Amino acid sequence: MFGLSRQVYYRRIRRTKRSQNIASKVVSLVQELRAVQPRIGTRKLYHLLVQELQVLKVGRDKFFDILRANHLLIIPKRSYRTTTMSHHRFKKYPIIIKEMNIYRPNQVWVSDLTYIGKREKPCYLSLITDVYSKKIVGFEISSTMCTSHVVKALKMAQKQRKIKESLIHHSDRGIQYCSDEYQYYLNKYKIKCSMTENSDPYENAIAERINGILKQEFMIDTYHLDLILMKQIVEEAINIYNNDRPHWSNHMLTPNQMHLKSNMNYKTYKTKSSRNLSATTA
Repeated sequence: MFGLSRQVYYRRIRRTKRSQNIASKVVSLVQELRAVQPRIGTRKLYHLLVQELQVLKVGRDKFFDILRANHLLIIPKRSYRTTTMSHHRFKKYPIIIKEMNIYRPNQVWVSDLTYIGKREKPCYLSLITDVYSKKIVGFEISSTMCTSHVVKALKMAQKQRKIKESLIHHSDRGIQYCSDEYQYYLNKYKIKCSMTENSDPYENAIAERINGILKQEFMIDTYHLDLILMKQIVEEAINIYNNDRPHWSNHMLTPNQMHLKSNMNYKTYKTKSSRNLSATTA
């Protein structure tokens, strides 16, 4: 009556059920990973699940289609709050990392101070990230932007610095990084100082990118909790980030894996054609 044989009709039903069963298994695998990393991107998910997907005979395009059909694709969020106060009396330092060839861990650190939490219970996160591996080597969460809290992140980073090779610390021109106290510890640890020139976030792109990952993928700025609980949440997020999250710029290695290697070039992409600046994608 419909121009289809009984065999074709039932074959189509079996094929549809088989596809639905495969899609259900893929969704379960994704949800299991997203339980730990709520907003991890689809390309990184594919990299982490590639062996299981090969068993299911699901390629990259089909994987994207399944996630799209189940509304599991991640839409990036864009938000920016200024925490840098660069109009102060302290000495500002020139940028010395332009066009530098980064080939080993603990060659250049980038630092930034970012706002998390809500207005009623504000928190500030100080981060120090290794440029080569994108590993967060030091951090501190506090209720104020006092220099003493930013120094704690630097001290944490210094403790894990095993081999004392030459090192550059790059940051914006915020008062915390220019202060006498912070510069005292940089000199004490024999770390050279580099700073942005034009208050342009692209001049500290890696630090800004890591802030974005913690906020967008781990959603650490959506909580409205006391400082003690915020510290636990951020510490857990950073631990997962360093140990489990692969980076495109690290050849899909995690930051901790990349931190153990040397002489592996990471991918860089031009962000502004009109400027002689480059930023690293994560």
